[in-house]
Amino acid sequence: MSNSDQQYPYEPYDPSDPYAPSDPYREGQGQRYQAQQQQQPYDPAAYGQQQPYGRQQPPAYPEQGMPQPSVDQGATQTWQGQTWDTQYQPTIQPQHQAAAPAAQPQGVPGAYPLPPEVPMAPPVASAPSARPAPEAPAAPPGGDGYSEPTTLGNSRITDAQRARAEGRSPIIAPGMQPAAITAGLGLLLALGAAIGAYALLVPLVLLQAVTAAGWFRLNGMWPARQGIALAFAGGVVADVVLLAAGRSNAPAAILGTLGVWVLLTIVLQLRSRAGADERMYGLTATVASAALAVLAAGHLAAVPDAVTVGGIAVAVAVLVRALPLPGPLSVVVALLASAGAGLVAGAITDLGAQAALLGFAAGGCALIGLRVASYDYPSRFVHMTAGVALPLTAAAPAVYLIGRAIV
Repeated sequence: MSNSDQQYPYEPYDPSDPYAPSDPYREGQGQRYQAQQQQQPYDPAAYGQQQPYGRQQPPAYPEQGMPQPSVDQGATQTWQGQTWDTQYQPTIQPQHQAAAPAAQPQGVPGAYPLPPEVPMAPPVASAPSARPAPEAPAAPPGGDGYSEPTTLGNSRITDAQRARAEGRSPIIAPGMQPAAITAGLGLLLALGAAIGAYALLVPLVLLQAVTAAGWFRLNGMWPARQGIALAFAGGVVADVVLLAAGRSNAPAAILGTLGVWVLLTIVLQLRSRAGADERMYGLTATVASAALAVLAAGHLAAVPDAVTVGGIAVAVAVLVRALPLPGPLSVVVALLASAGAGLVAGAITDLGAQAALLGFAAGGCALIGLRVASYDYPSRFVHMTAGVALPLTAAAPAVYLIGRAIV
């Protein structure tokens, strides 16, 4: 048996051959093969094979029903589509076809040869187009405890953030600078009261403005220009009503102004398009800020000598409280100092020794105001507004009530 018979056992016969056996199965095989040859002719040069005989040979079919192989074992492996490799690699041709380039198999349009595997080279760090990685800041903190500000997230931290990170108390006192401003404002109130009501009005309006702004910022609501302006306007209206009604009608003037401003604040919040929670926060903050601004008008309603004693006592109390002393000892020393300042101021005025009680009460209210301004990690802006104004604002009721009682 020849090699051709071994490789192609089912060779079709020509129907016109008179010596061809009349086998219907073999005749069907021949017809199917002729139909396939008409659709896709066989090209031996594409598969790197040489035709041993002078006629075209069909592919081998080991078993009936097996699919027809598209390429021979010796052909080059190909992809059915483009690869993602950006480096083009030439096709490796067999040794016996070096003279003639291999054609692509028919029936596979757009096929590209598989490039050989190439190990990936490590990235070159010294390439001219490579961008150097930014260096992390490693500068140690300076003498003030803060590191240099950078654009990579290592920014300066506030005193509140530092206290929270170190697990310290959320109470941070304003310090000596706000205390000095408070003392100066208190002395202006004392001096204005000694001069007259209109001279007292100038530092009082300044106190009401700082109170309104500081309270909103202390509650974490900023910017809130409308609420601050509304609260400040309430304090100014209370001052005008007091000047028009006189000190004898001070309670009615203060409470009446406060009632009108609470109603006005509710109406404005109902017209707001903000959410329910935000409107509630704005309502409470505006009412409290307006109440404090109106309450500060109590200095204008009090006896002038009481305002003088109260202003001096508050100034001494906040300065002593800002000294670097232990907490309980600082409070006791501040209260004793305010009582002594009241006693000295009583000798200057007509209140006498009873001014010590007024000084003690005013100093106690001032320490309460400082405590409120120091709560919940306040910022520097809070210290310079609420920390300055709240000691004097909180002392206004004591100055008014005790001053009228001892006169």
